[in-house]
Amino acid sequence: MIRVNENYLKIQASYLFTEIAHRVSKYQSEHPEAKIIRLGIGDVTEPLAPAVIEAMHKAVDDLSKRETFYGYGPEQGYAFLREAVAKNDFQARGINVAADEIFISDGAKCDCGNIQELFGNDVVIAVPDPVYPVYVDTNVMAGRTDEAKNGRYGKLVYLDSTAENGFVPDLPKRKVDVIYLCFPNNPTGATATKEELQKWVDWARKNKALILFDAAYEAFIRTPGLPHSIYECEGARECAIEFRSFSKTAGFTGVRCGYTVVPKGLMGYTTKGKAVELRPFWTRRQTTKFNGCSYVTQRGAEAVYSKEGKKQCKATIDFYLKNAKIVKDALVKLGYTVVGGTDSPYLWVNVKGDSWAFFDKLLHEANVVTTPGAGFGKDGQGYIRISAFNSRENVKEAVKRLKKVLG
Repeated sequence: MIRVNENYLKIQASYLFTEIAHRVSKYQSEHPEAKIIRLGIGDVTEPLAPAVIEAMHKAVDDLSKRETFYGYGPEQGYAFLREAVAKNDFQARGINVAADEIFISDGAKCDCGNIQELFGNDVVIAVPDPVYPVYVDTNVMAGRTDEAKNGRYGKLVYLDSTAENGFVPDLPKRKVDVIYLCFPNNPTGATATKEELQKWVDWARKNKALILFDAAYEAFIRTPGLPHSIYECEGARECAIEFRSFSKTAGFTGVRCGYTVVPKGLMGYTTKGKAVELRPFWTRRQTTKFNGCSYVTQRGAEAVYSKEGKKQCKATIDFYLKNAKIVKDALVKLGYTVVGGTDSPYLWVNVKGDSWAFFDKLLHEANVVTTPGAGFGKDGQGYIRISAFNSRENVKEAVKRLKKVLG
């Protein structure tokens, strides 16, 4: 008899974005004439930077000749990309991160899901609410939770992120071992100050806890003084792993590339209390289960750090931020309270009612797709997330429709 992993049966309904796709597909089949504008899933729409395309073309040419051909690459990533990441994303900001602490992967989502394999099944996990579903669902699959009741899983510790605390959760009031944090935040678009992150770092060091810090949207930060990395905080190397992504920074959602930073000397503990370094654990996990990100992709990612690549990628991000401003300004004028959109591509809109009902209203009456906040957790109820990833023409048309339906 083939036994299944019954933890999968605990997962609530379908994956959020699968449910959205199902509802949109059903509506489209019933109304084939409808011209739907998608401001829901956080997928980019603008083409890759010319510098990236040029580098990838050259990399393809490399593979066409025996003397420059590349087969299996190093599972941790090619040195040329790891060194570029260390120099530009960290050392240029005065942050002590070395190239051999960087692990190139096929995306931050994968790493955020896979990192939990390093921990025992009895660790206590804390997640913010609302939360990116991957943090929760992968731990459910691993068996670290009980069944869900009233929208929350037993054994998980939920950290309320609400308007009252500026969508930056307060420190846990009970013992936890691993905490997921994401800033700029998905889904709320909120940011955290260095002082706020320092409190978390101090708490984690004191309590021998580990912070898993998702910085996938750091390239959208425009407000001076906001931290781009948790390693800007004193002592963070002793208690934090950081995830980064080229998906939003450089439009690699379909190309797939990201990386994880695991500092040397970052420790975990055995059941007997013996300290063990986590970096060799992650190295072993990656070399066993991952064959590395492709050479062509990594050459493209390297080009993101060239002079032209930086300029071109920044221009695309500024384009998306302008989209966010257009939508935010319109919603505020309509009387809605909106968070995000300044240092993030996401708008978190208080709809003063049921999230899914508002989602359906916009889909059916405006033919605009958003993301229901309730899909991100109990505290997301009453909100929707709007993505700024689309063409300017579509964003302006969406605003026109929203004004008509909501005005």
